[in-house]
Amino acid sequence: MDNLLLSRLQFATTTSIHFLFVTLTLGLVLFVAGMQTAYVITGNPVYRRMTKFWGKIYVVNYAVGIVTGLVMEFQFGLNWSGLSKVTGNVFGVPLALETVIAFFAEATFLGMWIFGWDRIRKGIHLTLIWLVALTAYVSTFWIMVANAFLQHPVGYEIRGDQAYLTDFGALLTNSSLTDTLLHVISAGVLAGGLFVAGVSAWHFIKRTTEVDLFRRSMRWGLIAAVIGALAVIHWGFLQEVVIEQNQPAKLAQLQPEPGSLAAVRQALAQQFGPGDWAPPSWIAVPYQIMMNSSFLMVLVLLVLLVLLFRNWVVRLRVPLYVLVAMVPLPFVAVIAGWLVREVGRQPWTVYGLLTTEKAVSDLPAAVVLISFVGFTLVLGTLAVVDYLLIVRFVRKGPDDELFGSTLDRVSAAERAGVHTF
Repeated sequence: MDNLLLSRLQFATTTSIHFLFVTLTLGLVLFVAGMQTAYVITGNPVYRRMTKFWGKIYVVNYAVGIVTGLVMEFQFGLNWSGLSKVTGNVFGVPLALETVIAFFAEATFLGMWIFGWDRIRKGIHLTLIWLVALTAYVSTFWIMVANAFLQHPVGYEIRGDQAYLTDFGALLTNSSLTDTLLHVISAGVLAGGLFVAGVSAWHFIKRTTEVDLFRRSMRWGLIAAVIGALAVIHWGFLQEVVIEQNQPAKLAQLQPEPGSLAAVRQALAQQFGPGDWAPPSWIAVPYQIMMNSSFLMVLVLLVLLVLLFRNWVVRLRVPLYVLVAMVPLPFVAVIAGWLVREVGRQPWTVYGLLTTEKAVSDLPAAVVLISFVGFTLVLGTLAVVDYLLIVRFVRKGPDDELFGSTLDRVSAAERAGVHTF
């Protein structure tokens, strides 16, 4: 293996693992914020228990995911110094904003929310979790701004051998940004919804005594999952128009028509010079996985949405087992989609501006192999730890202790209240 291949494999591995954490974080934070909002508005203590149960899982996933993000950031300087040197003045701006928001603002608000239970006013505490959600999505926006520049570089000029930012507004209105951002957000909603619904279904399979809590959670999750699945397909199809304009070879590989790829190859050779400027043909495989799994989820979720809104259906086992089995599907789809987007850009790191061969650091293959193995072990271990912790808290179920407060502090009036769905 050479330096370039090892560097690409390392980045693909680390970003794929990190993206799993990000996807669940984007989905779960909306549920936690929504459930706490319902608690503050209605005073129903079941929403408080829902907030704390799902909030505990969210915090675990967020905390471990932050570490994987830190590991991933190191690679830009370690493996891709050519990218930093040539386009760092442009690419680094949104990347720096994302880092500041994710590692400072979002983490600060989350810390205040965790330790603010029963210590600050309900309205202020609720505001904190919505600020966590807002900063999570703003962070996603900036990372997608950076990624959109790699897909379709705009707002820059070349001076010597470096790119300099000349139009910040062009980065924010990049044609490769909007549909992709909404696609990623929709995937997060889908993954979070299916996770919440699937975990709730698992508790019904185990004959939980927390019937009200998990019935509400399952309904919330199913509604969100259906909305997310439909939105994923919608924004995914809209991206094809942009891909056809900016990266015609990618679309030709994904949706081959007789003679289309040959014509695109010839056009690219005239534009960039002799060589093969088309991505590998195997990207059609993850594309089909992404498409088929998305349509499957829509069809099955629509059926389950109708069935599981009827209270008697929770006594049936088959729909619940199906829901549990579907939990991994959104994560499979997002990794497949990421492979299509990133590998479909090959052989470019910055499309039309910088090839991966010129972007990679000049390091011995042995050094890259060591870092590849090390990073993979670290992130793989973190992924396993995250999974084990989530499984542990899921099996334990709702309890009365979390974040330094207990449910015993719920007022007598709230305990005595009678509430409905």
